[in-house]
Amino acid sequence: MIPVIIAGIENQQSNFDYLMQELAELAYANNMQVVSEVRQKLQKPVAATYLGKGKIEELARIAQAKDAAVLLLNDELSPTQIRNLEKETSLDVLDRTELILEIFSSRARTKEAQLQVEVARLKYKLPRLRTSVHEKLDQQSASGSLANRGAGETKLELNRRTIQKKITQLTRELKNIDKEQYVKSSSRRESGLPSVALVGYTNSGKSTTMNGLLHLLNSDDTKKVMTKNMLFATLDTSVRKLRFKDRREFLLSDTVGFVSKLPHNLVKAFQSTLAEVKNADLLLHVVDISDEHSAEMVKVTNETLKELGVENTPMIYAFNKADKIGGNYPIIEGHQLTYSARDEKSLNALAELIKKILFRDYQTHKYFISYEQGHYLEKINNLALVTATDYTEDGARITAEVSPTQEKYFARFLAE
Repeated sequence: MIPVIIAGIENQQSNFDYLMQELAELAYANNMQVVSEVRQKLQKPVAATYLGKGKIEELARIAQAKDAAVLLLNDELSPTQIRNLEKETSLDVLDRTELILEIFSSRARTKEAQLQVEVARLKYKLPRLRTSVHEKLDQQSASGSLANRGAGETKLELNRRTIQKKITQLTRELKNIDKEQYVKSSSRRESGLPSVALVGYTNSGKSTTMNGLLHLLNSDDTKKVMTKNMLFATLDTSVRKLRFKDRREFLLSDTVGFVSKLPHNLVKAFQSTLAEVKNADLLLHVVDISDEHSAEMVKVTNETLKELGVENTPMIYAFNKADKIGGNYPIIEGHQLTYSARDEKSLNALAELIKKILFRDYQTHKYFISYEQGHYLEKINNLALVTATDYTEDGARITAEVSPTQEKYFARFLAE
């Protein structure tokens, strides 16, 4: 693992300790080992160097003593601050945004995720372009045509144009993939199945919860998703169909986890991946209740959902890892559940709560559909939960449980 120093500025932030702890966990997720931590109390970062002169000198001494190669900062820095810090400390400097981008880049598995991360990375890189100090190219100011500009400035402009062109190309590729995903998503919506999306902080137990529900309701371990005790273990959205014993079905999706100060470009790039969240009928907000910072995690997740435009979707707060804190569980209080994703009794309670909320507006009606309207007969069998069918000489008398949308759609066939 690469030895690194983490550093941050405490400007009266109530959650500063938590943010620094999270930075250390992000470093570990990027195959880095934190060998030292440096903090400084300032009202605001130093414009030129982020940290004060004394702290920078202290950093340089620590780096030499600990044989550190990289400095990680808790905030997003300006290109000037990064350049000056590298010069003063002789360390490679990464700010929090670039660190998260590196983690996402190494975790991306699907073509879509890889393109999304690359677009965000290039947008981060664009304003931070500079010529290498080793090239010693002329940086004379521009006055007139491109031919009159210095070699360094010309090269920078070429690099900027190359990156902008690359962003345009990748964005175009993403739009084509988005179309394919939209077709798949539309197909799922047209199936008439209600959908539930798992959301929450990274490493809160969303994937473990999904696997538990898969095993409980489907008994199919071949469709399990990957789990790992690490931030951002997976970035890809997984969608599975689950069925209750009474034959009611729903779609469950597991999405990328959130984290404090998630880069805006990254949230924007992952809009299509997080479409399952925006289109969900119910959100399952998984929280690690054993973590002392769980309240901050809830706040971060809700703020990120708001940034995505998700504000009015019904939500279950699922407080996971209750087995780590002791006491009785599972406990249901309204739309809140305290549980353990590794406990079958907890998973049963969660499944029942999902069913209660997800199907609360469903109604049972009797319908008559003639054989001449066979298309609708096929449709009601595919979309609704048909509990009884009586075939008569003229058509079929059907008893079915339908959603509010289906109720309107099949209203013309209501039997008297």
